[in-house]
Amino acid sequence: MSHAVVIKNAVKKYGDFVALKGASLNIEPGQFFTLLGPSGCGKTTLLRMIAGFNTVDGGEICFDEKVINDLMAHKRDIGMVFQNYAIFPHLNVGENVAYGLKARRVSAKEIDERVDKALELVKILPLKNRKPNELSGGQQQRVALARAFVIEPSVLLMDEPLSNLDAKLRVQMRTVIKKLQRQLDITTVYVTHDQEEALAISDVIAVMKDGEIMQVGSPETIYKQPQNKFVAGFIGISNFLPCTVEQVREGEHRIVLADGFSFTRRLRKEYAGEAILSARPEQIKFHPSEGLRGRIVFSTFLGDFVEYEVELTDGQLVQVNEYTKDSSSVIPEGAEVFLNFDSSVVGIYDSQSEEALTW
Repeated sequence: MSHAVVIKNAVKKYGDFVALKGASLNIEPGQFFTLLGPSGCGKTTLLRMIAGFNTVDGGEICFDEKVINDLMAHKRDIGMVFQNYAIFPHLNVGENVAYGLKARRVSAKEIDERVDKALELVKILPLKNRKPNELSGGQQQRVALARAFVIEPSVLLMDEPLSNLDAKLRVQMRTVIKKLQRQLDITTVYVTHDQEEALAISDVIAVMKDGEIMQVGSPETIYKQPQNKFVAGFIGISNFLPCTVEQVREGEHRIVLADGFSFTRRLRKEYAGEAILSARPEQIKFHPSEGLRGRIVFSTFLGDFVEYEVELTDGQLVQVNEYTKDSSSVIPEGAEVFLNFDSSVVGIYDSQSEEALTW
C-alpha cells in the first residue's frame, strides 16, 4: 500500500550553507508529485532526505504518521530510479531486476514470476538475458524502472531519470512512466529541472528556488496562476513589462504601460504604484490600431503557429505567438504593429515583493 509523504519544516545544512530552508509538503498516497526547479534549488537534496541518503538537520519527514528521520534507507520501503540508471554491468537484465527481491529473500519461484511480470510491464521481456551494454539508453531506463517497482515499494523516488536520453526518447519514456505509475498506484516523488516534463507527467508540482518552496499546485494552476514572478518566468515563457497600477474603483484597477496604453484588470487586493505585467506569448494579440507600438524584428514559422519577436518603442523585445488558423499570412519583418493583451489572464506583480496581485 502506498504511503503519504509528509514533510514538516525540513532543513538541510552543509556547513554554513543552508541547502533546504524549512520545506513543508503533503504528498498524498498514489500521487505523482514533482519537485521542479533550477540546478542548486534543493530538489535533489530533499529527495535524498526522503530516501534516507541525506541526514535531516531540522524538521521531520514522515511516511503517513511515522517519523522516519533516523530510519535507515534500506528499511524505508522505497524504490529509487537514479539519473545514471545505476544498473549492474555484470548482471543481465533479469538479474538486475531480481536484485532487490533476492536481498529481501523472496523465493526463487516468486522472483522469476515477479521479474517476468515487471519486464512485461515495461515492454522488455524479450531482453531478459541481455547485458546492459547490449541495450539502448531507453531500454536501460526501462530496466531501472522495472528494478525499482518490482519490489512493490510504498514510495517510488526518481531523480532526473530522463536527463540522459535524447529529446524524442524523453517524451516516449515520460509517457511510459506516467502510465506505469497510474497502473501501479505508487506514491511517486519525481525530480526534474525540465518544465515541460513536469507539466506533462505530474499530478502536483512544487516549484523550488534557493532551498524554498515557491508554489505548490496542479500543472494547470502553476502555469495559469503563478503566485510570484519567479514561477511565472520559470514555467514556460513569459514576457515581463514594467507598468503602473492605478485604482479606478474598489476592486478594479487600470494597468498603464508604455506609450500610455492601458486596460482595466481586477486585482485580488487594493494596490497602486509600480508593478510588473507578465504575459505569455499566446496571451498577446495583434490589433489593427490600438495597443503597444512595436516592430516585427524576427519571425519563425512553426506549423501550428508563428513565433514573432517584436521590438517595442523603448527597445524591449517581446515574444508573440500567433496561431496560423487565426491569420492568413506571416507578418513581414520590419512591419509596424500594435500589441494588445488578453486582460483577463495576464499577471500583475508587485514590483518590490514580486508577489502576484492577480488571482
